[in-house]
Amino acid sequence: MEHSLLVWLLPTLALVVGVVAGFLIARLAPNAAPSSTQRQLDEIQERFDNYQHEVVTHFNSTAILVKKLTQSYQEVQDHLAEGANSLALDELTRQRLLASLHSEAPIGPRERLTPPQGAEPPLDYAPKAPNSPGMLDEQYGLKRK
Repeated sequence: MEHSLLVWLLPTLALVVGVVAGFLIARLAPNAAPSSTQRQLDEIQERFDNYQHEVVTHFNSTAILVKKLTQSYQEVQDHLAEGANSLALDELTRQRLLASLHSEAPIGPRERLTPPQGAEPPLDYAPKAPNSPGMLDEQYGLKRK
């Protein structure tokens, strides 16, 4: 009987010790895992916030540069208009210069080029004279005696 009790007691005791050890490990391990997961989540959130800040900064600086470009374009237009007013020799020239500054290029249908009449496309073979053998003839290129 002692022997049969020992056979059941040792595995049962090992099972109880294993359950207690597993419970303690499971209790302690999730505390470590969420902290590393939380740290990773915080790091990703910080990177995302930095990215959003960079995007906003980029578009703000782009808007400022486009505004400067528009102002520079307007200054060039004003300079050209002043030059046309002061340097044009007569009123007609002045009006034409000012009109060309302020008019937009017409956006309309473009004139299509037409091929010349009577032009033949290039041949992809050598033309032959009448009553002479063609290139595929057996006698082509041979001298007759």
